[in-house]
Amino acid sequence: MAWKSYSLEDYRKHVLFCGTDVIQVKPSGQGPVRAVVLQTGYNTAKGDLVRSILYPRPLNFKLYNDAFKFIVFLACLGVVGFFYALGVYMYHGTSSRYTTTMALLLFTVTVPPVLPAALTTGIVYAQRRLKKKKIFCISPQRINMCGQINLVCFDKTGTLTEDGLDLWGTVPTVDNCFQEVHSFASGKALPWSPLCAAMASCHSLILLNGTIQGDPLDLKMFEGTAWIMEDCNADYGKFGMSDSNIVIKPGPKASWSPVEAIAILRQFPFSSSLQRMSVVTQVSGEDHFHVYMKGAPEMLAKFCKPETVPKDFPQKLKNYTVQGFRVIALACKDLKMEKLSELQNLAREKAESELTFLGLLIMENRLKKETKPVLKELSEARIRTVMITGDNLQTAITVAKNSEMIPRGSQVILVEANEPEDFVPASVTWQLVENQENGLGKNETYLNIGNSSVPDGARGSCYHFAMSGKSYQVIFQHFNSLLPKILVNGTIFARMSPGQKSSLVEEFQKLNYYVAMCGDGANDCGALKMAHAGISLSEQEASVASHFTSKIANIECVPQLIKEGRAALVSSFGVFKYLTMYGIIQFIGTSLLYWQLQLFGNYQYLMQDVAITLMVCLTMSSTHAYPKLAPYRPAGQLLSPPLLLSVFLNTCFTCIVQICAFLYVKQQPWYCEVYRYSKCFLDNQSNFSTNVSLERNGTGNASLIPGSILSFESTTLWPIATINCITVAFIFSKGKPFRKPIYTNYIFSFLLMSALGLTVFILFSDFQDIYRGMELIPTLTSWRVSVLVVVLIQFCVAFFVEDVILQNQKLWLWIKKEFGFSSKSQYKNWQKKLAEDSTWPPTHRTDYSGDGKNGFYINLGYEDHEQIPRAKLELGGQSTEQHFWTRL
Repeated sequence: MAWKSYSLEDYRKHVLFCGTDVIQVKPSGQGPVRAVVLQTGYNTAKGDLVRSILYPRPLNFKLYNDAFKFIVFLACLGVVGFFYALGVYMYHGTSSRYTTTMALLLFTVTVPPVLPAALTTGIVYAQRRLKKKKIFCISPQRINMCGQINLVCFDKTGTLTEDGLDLWGTVPTVDNCFQEVHSFASGKALPWSPLCAAMASCHSLILLNGTIQGDPLDLKMFEGTAWIMEDCNADYGKFGMSDSNIVIKPGPKASWSPVEAIAILRQFPFSSSLQRMSVVTQVSGEDHFHVYMKGAPEMLAKFCKPETVPKDFPQKLKNYTVQGFRVIALACKDLKMEKLSELQNLAREKAESELTFLGLLIMENRLKKETKPVLKELSEARIRTVMITGDNLQTAITVAKNSEMIPRGSQVILVEANEPEDFVPASVTWQLVENQENGLGKNETYLNIGNSSVPDGARGSCYHFAMSGKSYQVIFQHFNSLLPKILVNGTIFARMSPGQKSSLVEEFQKLNYYVAMCGDGANDCGALKMAHAGISLSEQEASVASHFTSKIANIECVPQLIKEGRAALVSSFGVFKYLTMYGIIQFIGTSLLYWQLQLFGNYQYLMQDVAITLMVCLTMSSTHAYPKLAPYRPAGQLLSPPLLLSVFLNTCFTCIVQICAFLYVKQQPWYCEVYRYSKCFLDNQSNFSTNVSLERNGTGNASLIPGSILSFESTTLWPIATINCITVAFIFSKGKPFRKPIYTNYIFSFLLMSALGLTVFILFSDFQDIYRGMELIPTLTSWRVSVLVVVLIQFCVAFFVEDVILQNQKLWLWIKKEFGFSSKSQYKNWQKKLAEDSTWPPTHRTDYSGDGKNGFYINLGYEDHEQIPRAKLELGGQSTEQHFWTRL
């Protein structure tokens, strides 16, 4: 069949992507190795990355929808102004061409052309600051979305804990019983046993230029045996192999071994969905073969003969996982085959069946030093944290407790779900995890199934759900109505496959969480892509799928990204509000002047547009993020009450001040509509008269001439409007709690002070060249002082309203509570409902899908990559097999 009829996932181990370093090629003995080019250009994985950068997936972020609505509103206001201008100029009998020009001018004043770009200014500066912190972004629009993050999902290994694993010890089994622990800390060599042979051979390491290379976990395990690796050569012809195979043998520091060498003949590679790997080997001097297998203990035990698995296996496994150890199980079996050539056709299912359990390999995985402070910082900011890992559930719970992701004193409830079997419906069991004294004398986490009960007051305290990927899958399919209830308090999700991780992130998003995912491995790629903000701590596979990549491999990048996102969001809102008010301020002033067929001069517009507004737009967003995360998020939409009230009230203040000034200047004794002979002029005003476009007649009346610029109205309104533009820029540049104070933005502060100083200088200067150039008329000093006092009063009132009332978080919370406003977020509504439910959370009980409370639910679209041995499947009867294939 054609290649395109198959999924890439089916051949992932056989596909090389652009940028892959091929470190070794071995022929198969059937001719030279050949490769087929599958995709080129933008159809490759790298091309897809470039395409995703050039054409990112549209964001369903309400901010951008609100911005469009806001622009439509301003355009409607501009249309009103357009018809207003038409009416005024047509009433005075001006030409249709001039009337249309003036009407269009008023329309364009209302909607500043840079308004759509206002939402990107904060992003540009935030991206620069992130780059300096070694955080790189391929989807800049996601930065604003980071300001709304309220839930962060973390992978465990390599993210919360160290990348490297240290060998702690081995627990071998003999005659179905665990033996004494061998501690690597003792310095003694690992004694020979089948477990030692499994550790030495069950890996995917290779020898390149005399150096062993491969997976760090495999490398650490192999080094613990003190064996050495060699390429197969003529000395090992007795194996009947080509020189493409690897041979291992005891090293100088290894313990005594009856085995001269072991050849690795075939590998069944590790897969995160299968949670295991195996190899076929042959001992020097023997005719038969051996199969060695390693993997997750729970998974590997399913492939072993039940009589070889110790009866206390679950308890022994729990003893180590609750202490935070990484546990790997090993098994083996003899393979009855006569010919080496038969290995090439050996099915994995046949090799990985009826094995003998060998024991456990215990490895330490310590927390990174940055993990605990970062999780504490996020917790104080009321940002929820969740662990999604492929590791053991008990290990994950212990790591969550040690890192204080689960605070001290909180209850942990284990949710365990089982698929339907025969006539027994799917079930979900709720078990309380308690702290008990263990043999080491420390408080560790154990599961008390028989006697668990909720302590007094526990229902009102904080509780956290923990579950495995298998349980999540069953609940997703059969208890879908329970899923939201679990997710709002679910903290630990272990043994999760890559598909389940993506599904979980999507389910969180359906509850209206803004989700960030932080991981470092290929298993996290789907979840990183699905999240609102995917943060990769690796430059390998995960960085291709993630929106952000940190070159510093710890989770300190998460709060940094949220801080910058909040700063960028607030900056974008500030610039957007400023440009809106700038357009409204000019619209009001121009409309008033249009009433008398007047308008501002070109240089007056130029100073407002370039010297003030353009500089404000370029520098207003450069204020750095505040170093501490606030316990609440900034508004995520433009049509929020505080923002709308801010624009509305400032518009009212502007209308009141400009209309009063416009009317009051007409009441002054020195006011006149023709200014050639005004007593307010300086001694030498001959140059001013040449620009006057209103001519006074003998009776003291004036004939209106369209296009007038020199007037007392424009001279009064221009400084009011200009200083108003400066003050609203200052008011909307709010610092704490999401940005540093405005004075730390040196360039912006300098430009504001300079613009204010220049405007005040022009207002009070008596230089005729300046007045002639700015097309202004000198007035009495007392009137200029009055103008300045008015704008200062307007600034004080606007600043008080904005800072004390509109930005008062406690006041808005009180208003919501008093007037009964409920949140639209589903997770908040669920939290409220569950807080009022006296039967929640359930403990020490089992629910069934057919009991009528939760209903029976099967989602045929759910994908699960986890495979179960057919032998185990067949034990469940026909109904179980049918359900299994339906699920796949």
